[in-house]
Amino acid sequence: MSSATISIMKGLRESSPISNVQIVSKPGLALGLLFGVAAFGAAEVLHSIAPAVVLGLSGLYLLFAIKVAQQWEKCAVLRLGKYIGLRGPGMFHIIPVVDSLSKFVDQRVSVNDVRAETALTSDTVPVNVDAIVFWLVWDAQKALLEVQDFVTAVTLATQTALLESIGRHELSQMIQQRESLGRELQRILEERAASWGITIQSVEIRDVHIPPNLEDAMSRQAQAERERQARIILGTAETEISEKFAHASEVYQGNPVALHLRAMNMLYEAIKEKGSMVIVPSSAVETMGLGGILGTAALGNPSRPA
Repeated sequence: MSSATISIMKGLRESSPISNVQIVSKPGLALGLLFGVAAFGAAEVLHSIAPAVVLGLSGLYLLFAIKVAQQWEKCAVLRLGKYIGLRGPGMFHIIPVVDSLSKFVDQRVSVNDVRAETALTSDTVPVNVDAIVFWLVWDAQKALLEVQDFVTAVTLATQTALLESIGRHELSQMIQQRESLGRELQRILEERAASWGITIQSVEIRDVHIPPNLEDAMSRQAQAERERQARIILGTAETEISEKFAHASEVYQGNPVALHLRAMNMLYEAIKEKGSMVIVPSSAVETMGLGGILGTAALGNPSRPA
């Protein structure tokens, strides 16, 4: 397992579970501009600077105090470094300078692609395994306060669990039992991520890659196994046929009439299907009494050559 290397695929979805903190929101910007215009108008109409200063400071306050979180987002508010609660979704306000916001947490289902490269199975076969992890944040407070970067934590936990699971299974199990392997990974990740306020919905094994030379050897082995099974089936069929013939010979030996009827049926089937001359050995004619039968067949087909 020490030779295994792990890499995170960089093509994650655009809807990242963490978004940057808003410095100025659109409603805050609109209110700030509105109060700025009001301050300018008050200074022009009242010819006094005091109302303009009040309106200007109010607009500046609202510019940085009004925040907006989307329906699927939440963030933590820290007042002088101390956690006071979660905010969102919707519009909320903070006290500038005194309050600070954490990054916004997306509570929708997130998808991570994880790849284990050159990991060794329990039967020492190097494989590359691609997996997909579906997870979501159900407790934003724990995700923000209990772990420094929960996205990286989930990804690294998935990597470790994937490596451990690969090392405990053989190659045939990983190829044939992907669903059970995914459920095992989900159980391991649930135990680790529950304290972070994160739930793992499912883990799916997309593909298991093996070296080309090993794949070719496995293909030859499978072909040889199929040929062996075909030979066994053919030999079994030959044995059963020989047993049936032996039983039939015993029946015909004690019942010449049955043998004659069988011979007539064989001759009839040959003439009907082939529609051509039928050559029967003289020994068979004498043994089964086919002389009369052949004459009858010739009379029944006068147009055919004798």
